[in-house]
Amino acid sequence: MTEKIKVELDGVPGTLLWNLYHRAAEARRPDAVLEDPRAIELVDSIDFPFERFGEPRMAQWHALRVLCFDRAVGRFLQAHPDGVVVALGEGLETQFWRIDNGRVRWLTVDLPETVEVRRRLLPDDPPRRRTLPGSALDLTWMDEVDASAGVLITTQGLLMYLQPEEVRSLIAACAERFPGGTLVFDAVPHALAERSRREDLDTGAAYRAPAWHWSLDPGEHDKVMEYSPKIAGTRDLRYPRGRGLFALAPWVGYVPLIRRLRMPIVEVRFAG
Repeated sequence: MTEKIKVELDGVPGTLLWNLYHRAAEARRPDAVLEDPRAIELVDSIDFPFERFGEPRMAQWHALRVLCFDRAVGRFLQAHPDGVVVALGEGLETQFWRIDNGRVRWLTVDLPETVEVRRRLLPDDPPRRRTLPGSALDLTWMDEVDASAGVLITTQGLLMYLQPEEVRSLIAACAERFPGGTLVFDAVPHALAERSRREDLDTGAAYRAPAWHWSLDPGEHDKVMEYSPKIAGTRDLRYPRGRGLFALAPWVGYVPLIRRLRMPIVEVRFAG
């Protein structure tokens, strides 16, 4: 029996284990909306008390969120098959293996303690896939990006933990540095962010998620245009269709009573 790898993370870096747990829980289902065998392998190889997360009641929602990102990256690679994807704050996301076209170049940028864990579990495979330790706010990572064949930047589960001025500065810097590029990010609605700041958000069992500082309601994506004159346009992406009640996921944004509870996923186009 292979010895499991012990992982000890807390605070914001620790959220990568919560995300992985829910993604793997959905992938184990015979009717899963997301195929992610590598996520299952990771959970099975990690020595961590995943039971502290409780029942994975948010697994399908999380998988649909991830699938929305996958489809955005897939559209980018259709137009730019040799392009670069920069994944800021990627944690233990396994998106590369789900959407790899055999040509994409992939750069992961994450905090040193997260990179150390990632390298133990998901070793680099240069030159197409590399991991760089550092904060997304330390813009030196931009020097590692050759955007000549197109660039897409993703920030999945990251921006809500930053201060509003940090989010604005990061997006503006990307727009300035990568003309013609694209950014895809997710956000939390204002009501949920305010609740998390009053008292850590209960996500099940003994786990308490860190507070969220930056927020954006569904339908507010045009506010991002104010961050930089180099931003050419924005759009709110639809969630994929799920099973059961989640079959309505693509249309939740049109239901007034519940639309503000949806986490928006926004695509930002930079001016060329």
